[in-house]
Formats: sequence, C-alpha cells, structure tokens
Amino acid sequence: MPCLEKAETHYAGINGRLNIGSRAYRSVLGHYYRLAIPANSKVLEVGCGDGSLLRALPNKEVTGIDISADQIAQAAKNVPHGRFLVGAGEAFLLPETFDVIIISDTLNFVADAQRVLEQALRVSHSRTRLIVNFHNTLWRPIRSISEGLGLVGSLPPSSWLSSGDVHNLMTLAGWDMINQNARILLPARIPLVSTVLNRWLAPLLPWLCMTIFQVARPAGKIALRHPSVSVLIPAKNEAGNISAVIPRTPPMGCWTEFIFVEGHSKDQTWEEIQKLVKQYPNYRIKIHKQTGKGKGNAVREVFALAEGEILMILDADLTMPPEELPKFYEAIANNQAELANGSRLVYPMEKHAMQFLNMCANKVFGLLFSWLLGQPFKDTLCGTKVLLRLDYQKLAANRNYFGDFDPFGDFDLLFGASKLNLKIVDIPIRYQERTYGTTNIHRWRHGWLLLKMLIFAAKRIKFIG
Repeated sequence: MPCLEKAETHYAGINGRLNIGSRAYRSVLGHYYRLAIPANSKVLEVGCGDGSLLRALPNKEVTGIDISADQIAQAAKNVPHGRFLVGAGEAFLLPETFDVIIISDTLNFVADAQRVLEQALRVSHSRTRLIVNFHNTLWRPIRSISEGLGLVGSLPPSSWLSSGDVHNLMTLAGWDMINQNARILLPARIPLVSTVLNRWLAPLLPWLCMTIFQVARPAGKIALRHPSVSVLIPAKNEAGNISAVIPRTPPMGCWTEFIFVEGHSKDQTWEEIQKLVKQYPNYRIKIHKQTGKGKGNAVREVFALAEGEILMILDADLTMPPEELPKFYEAIANNQAELANGSRLVYPMEKHAMQFLNMCANKVFGLLFSWLLGQPFKDTLCGTKVLLRLDYQKLAANRNYFGDFDPFGDFDLLFGASKLNLKIVDIPIRYQERTYGTTNIHRWRHGWLLLKMLIFAAKRIKFIG
C-alpha cells in the first residue's frame, strides 16, 4: 500500500534522533501507561517505533512490532529484554496471546485502522485489554505550527481520527470499549506548571487535552462455562430475614454455596444462621463470625473463604430480591460484564424502600462516578455486586493503591475494578421494602464519609500526574 511505503520511508534512518519536544511528550505518555498496565502483564505494542514507550514500562515480557526495520533495530537496543519484529500492523502474525495490547499514536498513520484492530484481536484472550491513544483533532493546527517551528519531529500523512471514529472502528473490529479519558494539556515536564495543567486541570477540561486514551476488551469471548457460585451474605441484626435467604435463592452454575458472616448483632442473627446448617444439610453452607467491623471488612473476611468461580454479595435485608441473582450470574458467565453492579434507580420501588434524600444522594453519586470512572452508573451504593473470584484476587492484591479506606465495601470494589480496567455494568433490580429490622446506614455521617472517599479516589484515578 502506498501509505505504508511512505510511513516506512519516513521513519527509515531516524535512528533515535528525537528532539526535546518529542522526548518530553514520550516521557509524559510513559507515565500514564505505567499507571494503566499491571507490572506482571505480557505486553504487545503495535507500531512500537524505537521502543521508547516499552522502555518506560516495568514489564519483563514485552513485544514490539513496527513497519520500519531501522526503528526496530533501535528498539532492540533501547529495550534489550524485549522482542521486536518488523511488520505492518495490518498483517502481523503471532502464535500467542497478550494480556495488554498497546496502539499508541499509531492508528492515524496506518493504511487500514480497522484491519489493525482486527489483527490485534487475533492475539487477544478473553481478559486482554487494548489501550489506544491518539491526538485530539483540536490539536491539529497546534501540531502543524510546532512542526513548522522545529519543536516536534515531522510526521507522515495522517488521518486525524476523532474519538467517535476510533470507538466505531473498535466496535467493527470486535472490541468492546470500556472507558475513555483525555490527558495532557502540556506535553512536557516543567516543575509545578505541568503538574497544575496535566494533573489538576486536564480532567476538568477534557475537550482541550492533547491525547485521548481508550481502553477496550474483546467482545463476545466467553471465559467460563457453567461457573460455580459463592453467595456471600453479610448480616447484622437481620434475624427475621435469614430463614428466607436459601429458599428464595435459585441454584446457579454447576453448584452454589452460601457463606453467611454475622457482624456483632444484638438480636438472634447468629442463632438463625446456625439453624440453616441443620435445616439444609444437603446445601453448601459456611458460617463465619466477623472479627473486624463494618460491612466492607465482613465481605473481605468471607471472600477468603469462598470457593466459587463467581462471587456474589447479597445483603441479608433482602431488599434486593434473591430471585434476581441469576441476572447477575448470566452477565458475568456470558462475559457481558466483569463487575455486575445492582441498580435500584431504574424500576419503580416500593413506597418506603428508599427515603427521598437517600435517592437524591444516590443519583448524585451516580453522576459523579460516571465522570470519575469513565463508565455509566445510575446507582453506586446498591449492596449487590458480582464478579469473578480471579478478578477479586487481582483487585485485593492491588488494594494498596487506594488503601483500606472503605468501611462499606462498595467503593472498594468499584474503584479497584476501575483501576484494573474491568467492564462494569449496571443490572436493574426491583428494590423492595424491609420486612424486618432497620437499616444500618446513618444518612448524614455515612454520606459525608462517602463524599470524602470519593474525593480521595478522584486523586488516585482522575487527578493523576
């Protein structure tokens, strides 16, 4: 193809001679990729150039492909532990799959962007993450002026795809986009100035940012067949609800186990839980007395006991009907979601199921989370959340990024899933009134705590630099 020949000719003989502007931009870009890619991932970069981006990553298993033999030779010198191959993004063949595939500032220069994305899909598995970044079209005149002044290197003819164009191409190529973020107002590291612009202002002015990042996963690839299920039931002062949990929960997967954790109740909750073991001798039932405090701690304690491939949290107040759990199961088992999040704000709810101010707060948090995580949410505080045990283990291993700051457990899962670039999907449910007891939530005290947690997480997810 003529455009491939032009690109190959353009990059031939560059041999690493980058000007100060290009070096500064690649340094900033590498910073964001280090934050996005787990250090133990097997990484492929399509259009790797001289390997600058792969050199910025701590990953040991890295592979780069580029159309320019000169660039590949330079990449091999820059990243001695990497593997580098000459080839076009539209036609490369590899007999393996990768955990993360990077296409950085490349789609605008290829002959067939859809074909490149299709080729990337061929070397993906069901848990692969594709990370693409490209320049905002608003920066096209700025780029032309900078190139004319010699501040940045020249580029071959480019397409200047919009974010909508790239999203559409991903869909056509078989990718499911997870989130989009705009980064970098100043493509250089200047003490204080770059921090103010890139960390604090860029998330508030996404339409002005230079670089757009999109993260996607393969669509339609199913990882598990008939996975087993662990239903985790945290219970505090729920004696009147315990007896209904098992008869109302449909069987799911190849087997279903129930794990009850009792959290320092003042009623007969523990005694009611113990009765279930005798009442249902043919069921898989585990019971546990919480040693710490708070629902978040209770959930984490029993997650360690779970053996099912899918983990489900079901609040013992049963305001989320257990009969609806199969919806969550199907979403995870069919790989439609990687974290299924209950949403109480879609269907009409019973009159006293949720107070008006609580509903308003839930809607506000939903809007804030949609902006913060780059994925749509209506209800972040529903107690029912479902994910694979393998994903939870990765989330738990990565928990020190945020710290153990969430006494409820909801934000811990949502923030952790976002950091791992998991696909989060709302599952609408019909929220019901309590039939026994009172809520353990204190509206004002816990609402203020939730807001502080949101601000803290924003510094670790959105305002990064």
